[in-house]
Amino acid sequence: MGELQNLVHDLGGARVWVEGLVLAACIVLAYSVARLIGRGQAAESVWFGRRTFDGLLFPALAVVLIYAARYTLAQYQPVVVLKLAQPIFMSLAVIRLCVQVLSASFPKSPAVHLVERLVSWLAWGATVLWITGLLPAVLTELESITLAFGKSRVSLRTMIEGTLSSGVVLVLTLWISATLERRILREAVGDLSMRKVASNAIRAVLLLVGLLFALSAVGVDLTALSVLGGALGVGLGFGLQKLAANYVSGFVILIERSLRIGDMVRVDGFEGVVTDIKTRYTLIRALNGRESIVPNELIITQRVENLSLADPKVSLSVTVSVGYDSDVDQVQQILCAAAAACERVLKDPAPVAHLTTFGADGLEFTLSVWIIDPDKGQQGLRSEINLNILRGLRAAGIEIPYPQRVVEFKSGPGSPVETPKPTDRSVNS
Repeated sequence: MGELQNLVHDLGGARVWVEGLVLAACIVLAYSVARLIGRGQAAESVWFGRRTFDGLLFPALAVVLIYAARYTLAQYQPVVVLKLAQPIFMSLAVIRLCVQVLSASFPKSPAVHLVERLVSWLAWGATVLWITGLLPAVLTELESITLAFGKSRVSLRTMIEGTLSSGVVLVLTLWISATLERRILREAVGDLSMRKVASNAIRAVLLLVGLLFALSAVGVDLTALSVLGGALGVGLGFGLQKLAANYVSGFVILIERSLRIGDMVRVDGFEGVVTDIKTRYTLIRALNGRESIVPNELIITQRVENLSLADPKVSLSVTVSVGYDSDVDQVQQILCAAAAACERVLKDPAPVAHLTTFGADGLEFTLSVWIIDPDKGQQGLRSEINLNILRGLRAAGIEIPYPQRVVEFKSGPGSPVETPKPTDRSVNS
């Protein structure tokens, strides 16, 4: 507690107010510079954030200015306030870095807030231990606690430092990959699928290299990983072959561009729009809002109907029955006019109506139309076409026949057959 008592005694000095003014000037200058540089920057920027002070640049500039002011002011008087402010703003910079990078990399993940709280507690706890002078004692105590792993023993301090180092490497890797994707890949690669595979490959390579550096920094012998690599290869060959096949299939889909984000596809009877292509699975969203998670191996090994691959035009057909006494040419004109009145129906190729079947109850016509936006659904367009057809046939006085059935009533054996009743016209439910 001697360090804490000395700190309290120094804070009661007569010239503390000078440090307070210098600290306030450093904070105002850091905020002003960050705000000036951040004008016009994107809201998802890690450096500036949404309101300047929640980005990384403000606390980073504050740390630099406070350190310079502390070094300069120490030539003339004892420094206390600036000494306290420096670890506080360093912790704030670490928190802002982690939160901004994770928010940019996983914008819709609810776990970002949990990670933010965890990083905040760790950073502020380390700051309190640093200010009070208890950090060396805590590190010594953690060093004395060891855990046995086979024939080797690892201290708790080493495990904590390794975990924190891996976390820092992960954050920096996500930051670098997100920056490369936003600044370089968006301009150099126009295709969304190719940009996705390039981003995934860069992120995987950076994570692997960063993890190796983190393990080497905490004293882990990397040669021992060769045994783990052999075991992992055996596991992939037997138990994880399906998982490995899905990952490989994901990269094949992205590289070949046989399936792209935004395509309208039908896979295993499920039809929808491709919303995302992950390394293991593909997300397909149907027009009714349902989403299907399709393993990439299924897309590679089975037949997939891609309605957007070559030509986005899709043909729809509507079947209509009219009476046998109807004028065929007039019916065809009414059907084509009813389809042409819909905005989504293409004028080229134009709607076509054909007499396809001599049905039991009437003449059956098939109206064929073409659309270029199947992702907007088909039921609404069919309903609009049917309503226009119904209005046109009624206005022309053309009958839509009901199903007709003849019913005969017979008595027992040897009895005369009763006179058949007239034709019974009823509507099939």
